[in-house]
Amino acid sequence: MSLPGLALLILFRYVPMYGILIAFKKYQLFKGFFASPWCGFANFISFFNDPFFFRLVRNTFLLGLYGILWTFPAPIVLALVLNEVHNSALKRFTQTVSYIPYFVSTVIIVGLLKVFFSADGIVNSVVAVFGGKAIIFFNQPGWFRSLYIGSDIWQTIGYGSIIYLAAITGIDQEMYEAARIDGASRAQSIAHITIPCLIPTISILLIMRVGSILSVGFDKIYLMYSPATYETADVISTYVYRRGITQANYGFGTAVGLFNSVIGLIFVVGANYFSRAFLEESLW
Repeated sequence: MSLPGLALLILFRYVPMYGILIAFKKYQLFKGFFASPWCGFANFISFFNDPFFFRLVRNTFLLGLYGILWTFPAPIVLALVLNEVHNSALKRFTQTVSYIPYFVSTVIIVGLLKVFFSADGIVNSVVAVFGGKAIIFFNQPGWFRSLYIGSDIWQTIGYGSIIYLAAITGIDQEMYEAARIDGASRAQSIAHITIPCLIPTISILLIMRVGSILSVGFDKIYLMYSPATYETADVISTYVYRRGITQANYGFGTAVGLFNSVIGLIFVVGANYFSRAFLEESLW
């Protein structure tokens, strides 16, 4: 029964890894893998010597870091709040409203953002009411990260809370009853029962999130950014698209992708080590 799944895994996950060789070749499309000449680490050196290298790494790392600091805890907070809501109709309504953005296309999400934050959008209308001047948010580099992280929270908070709500429902209710008998308040029950019981789930998901810290979403950034916001919006994936795909420099693009993967592996191993050492929870 496992053979079909293993076959798909090998075919689509391991066989394509042969393409990593492109990173070490001056790849030419019509010559293919074997006939294209070797160039060693020239593609990597080209990336490290690129005048935009530090800007790309900085922007990618900061967006990934802000995602961990703000986007990652948001579903946990929502799950804790929903768990304390005893009105079933209100709870279902809140869950439905928070889930919907996750199933909406990223193109539509970005389109809504551009409408809301346009010069005559609802946000600038509110700013004008308080006597402020209209801000062209999508042309201001300083606003890009806030827009990206804020929209990411809006889009993923509801769906992400499902995992934590499932973990909360698995907590033994007798512990809550014992806490109430001992005079514990709701806040104390959350602090001493709910959150400690969520630590294993939080640890595993955090380790996986840390591993993708340099793999911020290409599609949303590509739809949101413009040359005016490259200073804070241009990340490794978008730069690889412009230079590696549109300019047919496939060896360069593969080298940068391999660099991303190696850094991600280092982060995962490091996060797993610290989680095992301090929280006694780990992926392996």
